[in-house]
Amino acid sequence: MSALLRPRMSDWTVVVPVLAVVLLLVTWNRELPGFLVAVVAGFLAGAVLAAVHHAEVVAHKVGEPYGSLVLAVAVTVIEVALIVTLMISGGDKTQALARDTVFAAVMITCNGILGLSLLLGALRRRVAVFNPEGTGGALATVATLATLSLVVPTFTTSKTGPEFSPAQLAFAAVASLALYGLFVMVQTGRHRDYFLSITSDGSVADGDGDGHADPPSTRTAVISLVLLVVALVAVVGDAKTVSPTIEAGVAAANLPQSFVGVVIALLVLLPETLAAARAARRDRVQISLNLALGSAMASIGLTIPAIALASIWLDGPLLLGLGGTQLTLLALTVVTGVLTVVPGRATVLQGGVHLVLLAAFVFLAASP
Repeated sequence: MSALLRPRMSDWTVVVPVLAVVLLLVTWNRELPGFLVAVVAGFLAGAVLAAVHHAEVVAHKVGEPYGSLVLAVAVTVIEVALIVTLMISGGDKTQALARDTVFAAVMITCNGILGLSLLLGALRRRVAVFNPEGTGGALATVATLATLSLVVPTFTTSKTGPEFSPAQLAFAAVASLALYGLFVMVQTGRHRDYFLSITSDGSVADGDGDGHADPPSTRTAVISLVLLVVALVAVVGDAKTVSPTIEAGVAAANLPQSFVGVVIALLVLLPETLAAARAARRDRVQISLNLALGSAMASIGLTIPAIALASIWLDGPLLLGLGGTQLTLLALTVVTGVLTVVPGRATVLQGGVHLVLLAAFVFLAASP
């Protein structure tokens, strides 16, 4: 295991992210023939797997919950940069891009990643065990952030649509940053033990996340951190590169244009999904839940302040409020999440319920 944590310059986990970024630079903002799209998609998949590997190396070095925090924040920062760039250059058709992307991220993380993690954890030892104090606090923060940023705009008095006034948007941005900062302080400070993996009797499990290998050296961890950022840039950038092909496929299938955002969100969140699944298979369900809820929290807590700043340069309304179907799915997700988290134990049933909610979201996004 220790040998696997030492990246060498000949390793595919080093070569693939670098080549994926080079390919991104060569193909950026160009119309690509079909075979080149397939090549980009192949390097995209390789960059996802490399990102998961390097995230695990960094997590093994810094320990939990810092490891989950590194991956969640790294993915979200790059995702936010992509959203803001598209909104500045996209014109009127991107007025609802931030809302659609953030809502898709919340549904994918809180139902898809969380449900898959619980399912894999329960299949491993019949009952998935996690810390309800930490997970419950994370879910409460996600629910509050989602309500303030995505639900409240639907009921404001704006005459142009479900949007905030400038003062309301500023308040939502400050509140989002404050809540996210408070959560990170609690997660990494005085209540760090609430976010560590536990055993069936409630005691803290092996803290390094692996019962055998020693943590990698500082040099190895730094190299993996740099390669993690490179891989994530490649993931988001190559997803953007193949998005015209995705848009053409969505149009050919007579799906709504907003469904493109769902597909892009699924691609961007692949590293976190795979990392969470691998942690759950190793009986580290708490790490998986940290990734799921931390990613949802970071997506809202960083995106809303970013678009609040970007709104200075954006023309036209910034639509943030959810529609009726989306509100229903969000409410059901929160209620189901509370019932799942409170006991601190879950079976395959809870995992299956959350995965069905994700399937409902994807189906209704394709067929509103």
